[in-house]
Amino acid sequence: MSAHAPRPEPVRVESLDTAVAWLLDRLPPTLHVGAPLGLGKPHRLLNALYARIEGDPARPLHLYTALSLDPPRPGAGLEGRFLGPFVQRHFGDDFPRLAYVDAMRRNALPAHVRVEEFYLQSGAMLASSQAQRYYASLNYTHVARALADRGVGAIVQKVATSPDGARLSLSSNTDLTQDTVDAVLARGMDRPLLVAEVDPHLPWLGGSAAVDASWFDLVVTPPAPHPGLFALPRQPVAAVDYAIGFHASTRVPDGGTLQIGIGALADALCHALALRHTDNPAYRRVLRALHSPRADDPSLGPFDTGLYGCSEMINEGFKRLVEAGVIRRRVVDDLPLMRRLDEGTATADDLRRLENEGEFLHGAFYLGSHDFYDWLRALPDDTRRGIGMRRISEVNELYGGNETLERLQRRDARFFNSCMMATALGAAVSDALDDGRVVSGVGGQYNFVAMAHALPDARSALMLRATRDGGSGAGSNIRWSYGHTTIPRHLRDLYITEYGVADLRGRSDEDCVIAMAAITDARFQRGLLEDARRNGKLAHGFAPPPDWSRNTPAALDDALAPLRRDGTLPDYPLGSDFTDVEQQLVRALSWLKARTATRRGLIATLLHALATGHGGDPDALERMALTSPEGIKSRIEARLLALALDSTRVDHQ
Repeated sequence: MSAHAPRPEPVRVESLDTAVAWLLDRLPPTLHVGAPLGLGKPHRLLNALYARIEGDPARPLHLYTALSLDPPRPGAGLEGRFLGPFVQRHFGDDFPRLAYVDAMRRNALPAHVRVEEFYLQSGAMLASSQAQRYYASLNYTHVARALADRGVGAIVQKVATSPDGARLSLSSNTDLTQDTVDAVLARGMDRPLLVAEVDPHLPWLGGSAAVDASWFDLVVTPPAPHPGLFALPRQPVAAVDYAIGFHASTRVPDGGTLQIGIGALADALCHALALRHTDNPAYRRVLRALHSPRADDPSLGPFDTGLYGCSEMINEGFKRLVEAGVIRRRVVDDLPLMRRLDEGTATADDLRRLENEGEFLHGAFYLGSHDFYDWLRALPDDTRRGIGMRRISEVNELYGGNETLERLQRRDARFFNSCMMATALGAAVSDALDDGRVVSGVGGQYNFVAMAHALPDARSALMLRATRDGGSGAGSNIRWSYGHTTIPRHLRDLYITEYGVADLRGRSDEDCVIAMAAITDARFQRGLLEDARRNGKLAHGFAPPPDWSRNTPAALDDALAPLRRDGTLPDYPLGSDFTDVEQQLVRALSWLKARTATRRGLIATLLHALATGHGGDPDALERMALTSPEGIKSRIEARLLALALDSTRVDHQ
């Protein structure tokens, strides 16, 4: 059948086992199956396939996917006491954990099953030899090509359905499926079998995310009950995160383009941008507390034009920015019209068309909280029309599509991503350790860094915390060198820590060293500068300016404490999935973790807890089942928790 010929109506079934049998009947003995990353992965269908294949070596399975989301697994001790009830409430008892993920964690995949992921749930698979061996290091935009190279024979995907069932929406994952089908056909191979699992909880998004049901070969609609969607628990934003987010926000021009990642740093950035627009005096108070050189910059007023969002991932932060009126600059896929807008010659008809047809947010996949999914389901029609889900090849790069159009749409682009570490010469460590083990994956980070250099007015900003806590105490995340690199130094641009912004674009190595040292924790500046001198990258007479000495956690906490107390910098700027009592516990457990990270700290904290009569909060102790602890272990946990609760009461901050 021609790729453009009308396709027959799909086979429709309700049974997952019937769907698996249908698939196995049509595929060769060795199965090459692709599944979307994240939310679009059909958990129940994949579990049914794995259950059928697990004990059958005659049907080898190669599964190609990424970000196989798995709810937190409660451990022992205080962590388990907190996580157990929360995971049960947040994810539900019927959430289908992926069977192959559980097997990979235990290195128990059978020999005839191989799971290749190009992006791992962060830190989840460091101990899995199978996950590490089968990991595929790929830029996001190269995945479709790689799947075609592997001869993928089927793609299984979770979809939303229109009321009449005639149309399906790729919804959360427009990222790779269509690109993969095109890549396979371009090689002259047979079109992969496309299998859709309908999920009534998945929000409907139209536009290019919607396809006729006949685009799929098989549509399976499992009967109720339907487990809920995987929802990310929203995490608290610490003072360090806020400092990074507010420094980052000073680099975003009105009328520009915004890409962000996920996590507390992105949440802090989005809160800063929303505050800049809705309460500019409060925004500037934060910048002054941080000694930002741009605190009084007149260009950092509210957004008159607004921003256009163009990000591989749409998340909680974009929800806030749309609601606050920050994300509102619309674009259309019309080159002459975009040219007229750029030249200032747009007509009244152009502006009406832009308002009626334009989109202000483009993404390739989405992931967030339960509230975020509810927001997507309940969007007013005008807002829904403003959100366009696109292929990853359209969002993450300029080349191969309509580059001239995309350059006009993505004016003044700012690409914000996170990294784990950076070197003084400007290389970034974002996805793996120096021993080669993968923490997550490069994903689209390289795409956006490269795009920032390809667009004449764009910038790439990599955000990182200046320090990390480990078993031997605090360590610097700005290193002289490291055994793994994600972004090479020749693509260096902006780096942002809680202590400021280092602009490295086009600068000499010595200038880079000085700029990076200026945003390094004061405890580690001397060692970094000595390394630079020893390696011939810094003049021996260089002396750090006196103001570098304020780069300390204590000084930062003191500077932001009043803004934390008055609500300018709330613990959960984008909302919380925790109850009020659980929020107290999160603060207490974080405090306890930081103070027991080293053996010396553990002993000191334990002695303090045992020697003093801390009472703690009765509701918090009840939530942790420690009101009447039995046994020495539980009594020690209760004393430690009581100490942490008393030490982190809000009125003590």
